[in-house]
Formats: sequence, C-alpha cells, structure tokens
Amino acid sequence: MKFIRKIFRIILKIILWFFILSIGFTVLYRFVPVPITPLMVIRLFEQAKDEKKEMRLYKDWVSIKKISKNAPQAVVAAEDQKFLDHNGFDWEAMEKAWENNKKGKRVKGASTISQQTAKNVFLWPARTMLRKGLEAYFTFLIELFWSKERIMEVYLNVIEMGEGIYGIEAASQTYFKKPAEKLSRNEAALIAAVLPNPRRWSPARPTPYIQGRQVWILRQMNNLDPVGMGI
Repeated sequence: MKFIRKIFRIILKIILWFFILSIGFTVLYRFVPVPITPLMVIRLFEQAKDEKKEMRLYKDWVSIKKISKNAPQAVVAAEDQKFLDHNGFDWEAMEKAWENNKKGKRVKGASTISQQTAKNVFLWPARTMLRKGLEAYFTFLIELFWSKERIMEVYLNVIEMGEGIYGIEAASQTYFKKPAEKLSRNEAALIAAVLPNPRRWSPARPTPYIQGRQVWILRQMNNLDPVGMGI
C-alpha cells in the first residue's frame, strides 16, 4: 500500500506541475515573444540528419502593428473565417469533418487558427488522441488568457512558412524582399494559399493550383468584414 500511495503522490505532483507550467507559460506568452517552438526544434534535428539540407532557422518576431492588415485578412479568409466569433473551436466544422471522415471522404481540416496556434507554440506535430487532447486544453488556455489580437499576432509569428522559415516577416523578406508591413493583398493571399503545406509549395513559385487558391482567398477577403487586429 505504501508503494501505491507513493506512486499516487508522484502522479499528483506531475499533474500539478503540468498545470502550473502550462498556465504559467500561457500567461507569460501573452506578453513576451515566443522564442522557439517544438516544431522548430524538430525541423532542426531533421535538417541535421539530412546531409543535403542546410541548417536554417529564419524567424523575426514583429508586432501585429508592424504587419500589413492584408496578412490577418488573408489567413482568416483561408484558414478560419469564424475566427473572431468562436471560442477557439468551430463545432460545426468539426462535426462536418467527423461525418465526412466516417464516410471516407477527404475534407478540409476543421482546426481553427486558435487550435493551430496552440499546437504550434506548445506541442509537437502528430495525429494522436493525446496530442489532440492537449491541443484542446491549450486552445482553451490561450482563448482564456489571450485576446484574439494576441492569438493572431503569435500565429503570424510562429507558423511554418517554408523550409526553415517561420513567421510572416521571414516569409515576406524571403519571398517578396520586403517587410511584412508592406505586403499587398495579392502577396498576403499567396502566403496564405501555401499554408496547408508550406514545404511543398512556395509563394515565390506558385503552381496553377496555388494560383487558384489565391484567387479564391482574394474573393473571400473581399466578402469578409475587415479583421483589423489593432492596425
């Protein structure tokens, strides 16, 4: 019995520290830039193992006020048109994805920008129930402690946008040779168009498929109310 009680106490301490650290870092990242993410570390290890790839981690944190208003408008149009209205989860999209998944159909993912931000900042890329459960937990935390503007700011600064390229500033400088605050509607839509697979597609060399997505995103940008985000 002593052994069982000892194990129980250890588990309780682990759980307690998990909540303390997860809430602590969530509150901290409300005010300070996210220095590095698990995905960035994983990609560095992948690059190190592949002799054909150079080690690259290009990121440059910028305030939401230093980002063109076209960028949040484009990613909301492309990734999560209910971003300003939901509490982190698009239940209707999730239900539709679940039903189509049961029928074996390929559908667009139901992850919101809040969920993607939680995953990028705190977690690793994997399709497991544990990861999805933790993603829901951290999504709840950032929706509780951060504003929508902060969620968008972090999202645009940490998301993978190419091989070793993270964030809108690095992407803008790499693909268009200009700061993110100078991005045009067409350029922002091109960046948003490649987000589903940024290591396969490039805004600088758009395929016909990406050009088609760009046109669709531009049309959605026109139909949506201005996202704003403090700009």
